[in-house]
Amino acid sequence: MNPAPEAAGGWARLRLDLSGMSPAYFGMAMATGIVSLAAHLLALPLLARVLLAINIFIYGLLWLLTLARLCLHPARFLEDMVDHLRGPGFFTMVAASGVLGSQCLLIAGSLFWGIALWCTALVLWVVLTYAIFTAFTIKARKPPLDEGINGGWLLAVVATQSLAVLGTLLAARIGQPYKLEMNFLALSMWLWGGMLYIWMMSLIFYRYTFFRFSPADLSPPYWINMGAMAISTLAGSQLILNAPDAPFLLSLLPFIKGFTVFYWATGSWWIPMLLILAIWRHAVMRFPLRYDPLYWGAVFPLGMYSACTHHMIEALSLPFLHFLPRLFMALALAAWAVTFLGFLLGARQRIRSAWPAAARPGPEPGR
Repeated sequence: MNPAPEAAGGWARLRLDLSGMSPAYFGMAMATGIVSLAAHLLALPLLARVLLAINIFIYGLLWLLTLARLCLHPARFLEDMVDHLRGPGFFTMVAASGVLGSQCLLIAGSLFWGIALWCTALVLWVVLTYAIFTAFTIKARKPPLDEGINGGWLLAVVATQSLAVLGTLLAARIGQPYKLEMNFLALSMWLWGGMLYIWMMSLIFYRYTFFRFSPADLSPPYWINMGAMAISTLAGSQLILNAPDAPFLLSLLPFIKGFTVFYWATGSWWIPMLLILAIWRHAVMRFPLRYDPLYWGAVFPLGMYSACTHHMIEALSLPFLHFLPRLFMALALAAWAVTFLGFLLGARQRIRSAWPAAARPGPEPGR
């Protein structure tokens, strides 16, 4: 029997899957990375290193798939980039690079890879920020607000703040004069990320409250409403800890402390609201709960809230909040495990549907 037609059909199916690959799939690396970092901060070194190894593999594989998609389906790739709903998903590439860079720096102790991934994230941030938002501005046909914006837009904020976080970590480990320059750039990115959140969140909240809202509209990226504030809190806490090495940070210290608490309080407010909406979506409206790559955007904020609260406690001496990092670390790890299991089961199902013969036992010897 000639297996060539079946194999050709399998590759055609996988190529079709690659065409429709979500631009936000780097959220898987973001989520894995931040759970690893939270484990490191909470003195769970084995878990942190295992997740670092997994994340290096995930990050490399996602780059291979992304480049393959760009080469095989360039029109679809560029179409996604200028799409109001899918385009912001590309910012997960920036955030994943920043989070992995922080992992390499804190867990692996590699300054080289920390700097390399920061440079990668910076280049991606510049290219994607001006390409995507320029396209959104000048394109002739634009969707109405209720069809063109969701929580995924806040990935642009997360990407910006991931550069600020990694920048502050690098600034604490390099000498002058680059220490001052890196802290100033991190401060600038932190401020810009905060302003961007205010702009975008105003539109998202308006869409929430003045347009019809169906269960399908409440996609997992809405958890980035909280995650964007959590990573902003983390960046602010790192700036506070870096203040003794940068005079301009010392002069701004009351402002930085105030806004760091402001970000944390805003992120904390979102948690009960998002839980209530999730219960409404799945328990009341019976919306099916099945694996979607966008669910990594719900895992990331839980891990980031654990990490940012841990750093804020250190930066502002708030010992009464010590129970929160461990609580959210446990929630993030559970959410990561469930989502990763969903990914594995989904991948297994796709492979079986692409190559049905692979799921069947072969002929017995001698037949």
